[in-house]
Amino acid sequence: MFDFLNPEIQFNFPLPEPQENEYKESAWGIEKFGEPIKPLTIPRANIGDDDVKLDVIFCGVCHSDVAAGTNEVPGVLGRYPCVAGHELAGKVREIGKNVTNLKVGDKAGIGCFVDSCFDCPMCSSGQENYCFKHATGTYNGMKTNGHIKGNLDIHTFGGYSNTYVCHQRFVFKLPDDMPLEKAGPLFCAGITMFEPLYNHGALEGKKMNIGVAGIGGLGTMGIKLANKMGHTVTAISSSERKKDLALGKGAHNYVAMSNKESVSGNMASLNLIIDTVPVHHDIKPYMSLLAPGGTLVLLGAVAKDYDLSLMDLIPMRNVTCSVVGGTRVTKEMVKFCHENEVYPDIDIITADKLNDVWGELQKVGNASSTRYVLDIKASLK
Repeated sequence: MFDFLNPEIQFNFPLPEPQENEYKESAWGIEKFGEPIKPLTIPRANIGDDDVKLDVIFCGVCHSDVAAGTNEVPGVLGRYPCVAGHELAGKVREIGKNVTNLKVGDKAGIGCFVDSCFDCPMCSSGQENYCFKHATGTYNGMKTNGHIKGNLDIHTFGGYSNTYVCHQRFVFKLPDDMPLEKAGPLFCAGITMFEPLYNHGALEGKKMNIGVAGIGGLGTMGIKLANKMGHTVTAISSSERKKDLALGKGAHNYVAMSNKESVSGNMASLNLIIDTVPVHHDIKPYMSLLAPGGTLVLLGAVAKDYDLSLMDLIPMRNVTCSVVGGTRVTKEMVKFCHENEVYPDIDIITADKLNDVWGELQKVGNASSTRYVLDIKASLK
């Protein structure tokens, strides 16, 4: 079992009955703050003309699910009932009359967002993850952008569910031979690592020296991607403990930050470092590993400010951040991972194991290299 956080700030809503434009669906979630995950019956919107109903077969279990469900960031995602899950993979069950990119029976997936304004510069360029009016999360998101049907007074319910309905823009067609059990985590771990690689030139044909800091579920996925893109990959971790794991996933070099010789031997060597560490940490030592003109990309959603001076940016070093990915790059990610057979390491579970898995993830965060995947259909039996 897992622990709940920040009890002084929580948002509990009654689980509503379906409206006339909704149907009842089976799901697993937390009905009220402090309760365990259990079977729930939730309302889902009937499909509209531009919508797709996905028959969810597998849904990845992400550390972000745990952060939301346990109210780790109070007032941001801690809304109840909470049905988590933003790594959906399944088959199209039904489509609206305006849907053109999918047909019934297609394999498809849904990621971290299910709506955005569609009109701002970010949305217009397929970067809905940076929508000026805020993209709507697949779960615990407020329905403020106008493309989600059903009860608009309740937040979104995620992929720990038998079906999911959303606008076709956020449903991605999968190749017929892509393994569905491994596809779901691509829409979180996969795109989270692919997006900074894509945006910082890793697919432009020039060989780079790329570092990946933090060798967990995200880090190992990043190592696999950068390796398949043809780059020299350096895994970066706090100690020597994960060296064999990193090298086994495709890293060519390894830097243990606690080893001064390891750090000094790799100074000014990396064109790009993707930092997956999910908690506040000292990023100054990473700056010394960057070559002139190199970039450090931070992925962890850390509220506390980092200690960095202008001197740390000399010579011409850059620091930026990245948040998941938009529809344009997500399509590229699916294509690349399929063609190069880049998939996460997974462990398939049923819903009766969710409370234990959440408890484990709360303890280890993203440190584990394995992504848990919920088998929806086996859980319904």
